[in-house]
Amino acid sequence: MEHKVAVYICTGCGIGDALDIEELGKVATSENSVPICKTHPNLCSQEGVELIKSDIAGEGANTLAIAACSPRVMYDAFDFENCIVDRVNIREQVVWCQKPNDEDTQMMAEDYLRMSLAKVEKMELPEPYQPEQEVSKNILVVGGGLSGMTSALEGAKAGYSVVLVEKEAQLGGFQNNVKQKVTFPYKDVQDNDIDNLIAAVTGHDKIAVYTGANIEKTSGAPGLFDVSIKANGSTVDHKVGAIVLAAGWKPYDPTKLDEKLAFGASDNVITNAMFEEMFKEEKIARPSDKQDVKNAAFLQCAGQRDPNHLPYCSSICCLTALRQACQVKAQNPDANVYVVYKELRTPGQAEDFYRKAQEDGITFIRCQDPEVKASGNQLTVEADDELLGEKVVLEDLDMVVLATGMVPVTAFGPDFSMEETEEGEEEKKKEEEEEDIIADIIRRSDILNLEYRQGPELPALRNDFPDSHFICFPYETRRTGIYAAGCVRRPMSTATAMEDATGAIMKAIQCVELTSRGAAVHPRVGDLSFPELFMQRCTQCKRCTMECPFGAYNEDEKANPLPNPTRCRRCGICMGSCPERIISFKNYSVDMIGSMIKAIEVPEEDEEKPRVLMLVCENDAYPALDMTGLKRMELSPYIRVIPLRCLGSINLVWIADALSKGIDGIILFGCRPGDDYQCHFITGSELAQYRLAKIAETLDRLVLESERVRVEEIAIIDWERIPEIVEEFMETIEEVGPNPYKGW
Repeated sequence: MEHKVAVYICTGCGIGDALDIEELGKVATSENSVPICKTHPNLCSQEGVELIKSDIAGEGANTLAIAACSPRVMYDAFDFENCIVDRVNIREQVVWCQKPNDEDTQMMAEDYLRMSLAKVEKMELPEPYQPEQEVSKNILVVGGGLSGMTSALEGAKAGYSVVLVEKEAQLGGFQNNVKQKVTFPYKDVQDNDIDNLIAAVTGHDKIAVYTGANIEKTSGAPGLFDVSIKANGSTVDHKVGAIVLAAGWKPYDPTKLDEKLAFGASDNVITNAMFEEMFKEEKIARPSDKQDVKNAAFLQCAGQRDPNHLPYCSSICCLTALRQACQVKAQNPDANVYVVYKELRTPGQAEDFYRKAQEDGITFIRCQDPEVKASGNQLTVEADDELLGEKVVLEDLDMVVLATGMVPVTAFGPDFSMEETEEGEEEKKKEEEEEDIIADIIRRSDILNLEYRQGPELPALRNDFPDSHFICFPYETRRTGIYAAGCVRRPMSTATAMEDATGAIMKAIQCVELTSRGAAVHPRVGDLSFPELFMQRCTQCKRCTMECPFGAYNEDEKANPLPNPTRCRRCGICMGSCPERIISFKNYSVDMIGSMIKAIEVPEEDEEKPRVLMLVCENDAYPALDMTGLKRMELSPYIRVIPLRCLGSINLVWIADALSKGIDGIILFGCRPGDDYQCHFITGSELAQYRLAKIAETLDRLVLESERVRVEEIAIIDWERIPEIVEEFMETIEEVGPNPYKGW
């Protein structure tokens, strides 16, 4: 499109009092020959917005640089259809963090306007991606337990067609084994009503249910998934727009527990899951001989919060133990029932049920390392009671129940180690274990069967839970359009699982609606751009296919990248990865950022006004900088900030361009990498640091000090640290001296 640029400068919020607005306007009119440049005391007001709209309609303005407040605020006011819009942040990041009417403050504002004008000249209006095939708004739910059925039912209630796939012969999952439950208002044990949910799901005309089924293949992308489901000896194909993975959990293998817990030494030592299965239809009885239970002990954290077993807490075990203990008491009020715990965890309103258990006469013993001793079917528990300060011995126990934890069915990679066996038996045991392992891998990993270059299942973090960040973006996995829900995502109670399932289906609905409009999903929700590849220069290096965190690229037999635009999250990581710089977006490109860097005016060395380029993540670092301004904390006037979609989109040519231009230093603000990452694009910060490890080569080539480039981890809550970080870096730049390339 032919750009007709218009510049609008707001003088409100102290901007007009701190800057020479007339001189700032000359950057547009005199330096860049912008035909329209206007000021207004309150641009975000109805009157200010109408001023802009009148120029769009009457003057044909279609490329707008609005110098006012941060782009993170008032975005609705400055949303103009069919126009390129760039927000120049001269409020939070200039006048609110600089001295008013100072030469350096004025220079900063003028540079930001120059950078914006260079940016909009390189931008084009995004054109939404519309695939040739029709986009499906149907949703696939994998797993017919409590979470899966809740997701399916909530999706159907919202008006969407749902395909529900369950591998077992009937719906219900583990809840089929549970006779009673504890949920709101957490005052008493209630009968399990899972049958009502099953009836609601199977009776809904918008839900197609497949039981005894598995997914043979999932190909395509959001809006365009093709799913082959094998059920009852036949295969049926469905086209779906999004997927909810609610495949559930399984109990931790109790045979792996320490010998001191005596599992396997007596029939009367069982797990909490076995308790449910044994006593759903029958009365609670001693497992070995079905006699009444007069004395029972429930041992918490059996193999949990233990680096040798499950390093995490399974969240629900304490409440389950309380409920099972109360069930024993309800059947036999004279029974002696003990709960041996490390720390009892009944969060929220579940604390009320803990009080009920106390009132029912349950005895609680705090002990970090109890021991179960079995002599035949006679059981004793020895526990060092931390509250009494003495050893407690529980004798003549009819039953010991071990609280083993929850393991997601996505767990993969069993332990191949073996115990020593008697001579002649070792090889046989090895063969049997290997057969079990192979069957286990097939059973546990064969869930989605994605036809992705990056693998057939969802990537997982530690402990084998699908990568769905609990704080920043729950439900989101590394595969766009696939959302994890329930205990496959993290251990949780039935009430939480139902909430979780509802959240996941809402995400899936958001996905199909946005995809149908050609827009991005989380975190750049609504972004209409997508990567465009200039394939004539592609060298088939595979870096875009390998580095994309979301599997947005497959590749053909010649290693040419095959983009799947609806999988793309618009992070730009592929753009930063490409050594030939053939990947770009209409509104975000290597050339665009490079032009912004080149637009910065760099004073001569004798002026003693250094310039530092700050490339910052738009998700955490940029808002943190805004908060620094909101708090009126002063920053160096020598910095120039360019927000990036993700630090992982950085291309090393920007570093070389900046240093070659004479910029004295470069500081990059990104998110925390690693297993507890905060990067909205998962591996962006990690990839940026990997690429920048090679920056020494560029610095050596330019004969410049390595201290001139620094990377900092900045969370959104780190706004107080930013002035200190910047000041320290400015001191470093002063020590190493001016960039010798100034003036070249």
